[in-house]
Amino acid sequence: MNTGMVKKILFFLFFSLVAFSQTKVGGKVYDEFGDPVAFANVLFKNSKTGVITDENGSFYFEADEEYSAIVVSFVGFQTQEVPLKKGLNANLKIILKEGTELKEVIVYTGKTSKKNNPAIDILRKIWARKRKNGLYMFDQYKYDKYEKVEFDMNTIDSAFMNSKVFKGMEFIFDNIDTSRITGKTYLPIFINESASEVYGDNVLNKKKEILKGNRNSGFGNGDGVNTFIKDLYADYDIYKNYLKFFDKSFISPLSRTGIDVYNYVLSDSTFIDDKWCYNIVYYPRRKGELTFKGDFWVNDTTWAIKKINLEASKSANINWVKEIYIEQEFDVLNDSVFLLKRDYMMSDFSLTKKEESKGVYGKRTTIVKNHEFNKPKDEKFYREEVNFYDNEVFNQTDDFWVENRFEKLNENEAGIYKMLDTLQTVPKFKKIYNLASILGSGYIQFGNLDFGPIFSTFGYNDVEGQRIRVGGRTYFGPNDRWRIQGYTAYGLRDNQFKYGIIGKWMVNTKNRLILSLGNRRDVEQIGVSLTTSNDVLGRSFASSALFASGVNNQLTSINLTTLGAEIEPLKNLIFQTNFSYRTLKSASSEFSLDYYTDLTQSEIKSEVKQSEINLVAEYTPKRKTVGYGVDRLEVDNNYARLFLSYSNGLKGVMSSDFNYQKLQFYYRQPVLIGGFGRLFTTFETGKIFGEVPLGLMGVIPGNQSWFVIENTYNLLDYYDFVADEYASLHFEHHFNGRLFSRIPGLRKLNLREIVGVKGVIGHVSDENRMLNASNLNYVAPENLYWEYYAGVGNIFKVLRIDFAWRGNYLDMPNARKFGVKASFGFYF
Repeated sequence: MNTGMVKKILFFLFFSLVAFSQTKVGGKVYDEFGDPVAFANVLFKNSKTGVITDENGSFYFEADEEYSAIVVSFVGFQTQEVPLKKGLNANLKIILKEGTELKEVIVYTGKTSKKNNPAIDILRKIWARKRKNGLYMFDQYKYDKYEKVEFDMNTIDSAFMNSKVFKGMEFIFDNIDTSRITGKTYLPIFINESASEVYGDNVLNKKKEILKGNRNSGFGNGDGVNTFIKDLYADYDIYKNYLKFFDKSFISPLSRTGIDVYNYVLSDSTFIDDKWCYNIVYYPRRKGELTFKGDFWVNDTTWAIKKINLEASKSANINWVKEIYIEQEFDVLNDSVFLLKRDYMMSDFSLTKKEESKGVYGKRTTIVKNHEFNKPKDEKFYREEVNFYDNEVFNQTDDFWVENRFEKLNENEAGIYKMLDTLQTVPKFKKIYNLASILGSGYIQFGNLDFGPIFSTFGYNDVEGQRIRVGGRTYFGPNDRWRIQGYTAYGLRDNQFKYGIIGKWMVNTKNRLILSLGNRRDVEQIGVSLTTSNDVLGRSFASSALFASGVNNQLTSINLTTLGAEIEPLKNLIFQTNFSYRTLKSASSEFSLDYYTDLTQSEIKSEVKQSEINLVAEYTPKRKTVGYGVDRLEVDNNYARLFLSYSNGLKGVMSSDFNYQKLQFYYRQPVLIGGFGRLFTTFETGKIFGEVPLGLMGVIPGNQSWFVIENTYNLLDYYDFVADEYASLHFEHHFNGRLFSRIPGLRKLNLREIVGVKGVIGHVSDENRMLNASNLNYVAPENLYWEYYAGVGNIFKVLRIDFAWRGNYLDMPNARKFGVKASFGFYF
């Protein structure tokens, strides 16, 4: 017998042994016409263990006990009892017949009634008490928390196990298991455990979590991966109207707006932990919306939730996630207080939503114990640490985990640590892991040096022609206190080398005091952002684009040197100061930065030499970052940002040419608007006091690329407008498919709607106009330039197309009145 056949036999033998240790059942429910029956009740006979079918009529559930039959029911149909064999009962096909008698109380066929519905009467009582249950009833609280996060490859079959990819790594399949939610086989590949103490003060509206231990499966050092995971599985409160998952707002079944999107049915009542509870089943009224199906048990006196489960609709407009399943259980502290004791969430990440498609489960289990109440802490206690990193937290002993693990790892979970330690000694696995790391980070690692980013290797502009770039950085780990990073580039048309290099050193880790020094000599497009930056390695997208519309020859040669320092005294509040010296001159014979040096306009200078000191304050509340070193990665951009900058030009210092003062303010605010998506508002304003030439002037950012670029104007070319004082306001709203989901022909495409409007007003002083000797006439948007656009996103899950219209200044030379822009990205 060959080894492949042996593996198959062992696999099915193992699967069968697991299956016969409990009762597992799955299948589909149909009506007599062959159509699936969505949201039918399926229960083990003489039990309260069961599920409701999804919108495709499918179901799966299991129990540790043995049951001989299931009972399938739906209002308007005859209840059917289906016998079961021992162990696994898969792919059942159950056909329900229409009922012969419909009693008056049966009003829940299809869309349930909002009137005379006892389930909705109970729901209103839940709304009235939702702020009077749980932790909200105490001024202060404290509890211990254990959290386990796991990732598993799912839909494991013999063909998958015998794939050549796993040759030499077959031992990993010793940890295969079966999901109690979906019935699919899965292989655990990552596990992270954390233990912490949580403190809260409802009077001060403050909360703090102190991490006591964190343990990874072997990938990373417990901070980067864990931070990313915690963003995916953010905390949520089922009593709130909207629950945020994967940057989407799902409507809670306990929401005050729930009766408009859910059907509710009072299904059962019984004692749970000596408390009389009602069972309410709920399911969506429409397909395509961000809703759930499931049921919950609610106490009849406190109207607090005792148990609840939520399963996201398979037709919900969310990418790369096939399923979301949530369970929560609440503990009874006394007659009036119910506290969350266990929270379980599972997501099935997959390229498609087809039932047979393979994917990855992401699971999080949170268990809380040992509550204490009304023990106040000083307000200083709740101040968030700026950059706290305790190496001991990530190196706790096995004894610590035995004491602080509130839920014992099963045999397969416990084997993950050993399996992954072994995997990292397999050369083939190292190659696969390194390739994934390169694609994820953009860097190729050689010892303690990273080369990249590889995605910036090639570029193009009208001055340099084809541009080749090679870069690298030092890298000992994500928590490096110092880093040197640089690049060199060469233009095949101008035959010139360019370079940039910067070094950073974190002097004080507690408040993130960082010193930096850098120099860059390169070609760039000035004026692609209203809010300017002295980032040495920053490079304009406009001067390195592969795809651009119109002429792109208005480029500037820049030699920039900066010496800077920054500090973060409070979490997400950063102060910066730097001294910079730059020289600017045109990089093209077809473009000029010339300016007059005297009032008679008899002398012209082509090069700007400028020394400047810059002070910056930046506040980014609720920003999440990865790492504790000199460089951190942002987890996402869904946070507010306030940026205030003051710059002072120092004439005469190192032959500097101009005295001036510049003030700039930037404010960006994303706002979730319930079930109607997310609104992004961006406001920028600035003013230059003093006389400056074109090279130092404010330029309204145009967009000559074929792509959507944030905070630029779609229908403006570079240097269409300049200003020494300006105000800009952008609104962009993402409906996330809310409108298209109501249109039958578009519903299945899961398209998403975007609308936006942008406007800018500005002025140029007479003194700065008199200074101008370039071949560019100053035009300021004194009459408020504006444009608007509408877009369709999620085309093939990765493509967005915007259609933009110009609102005014239609008579400008070569004015673009209409344009189409695109962008690519992977979004949930």
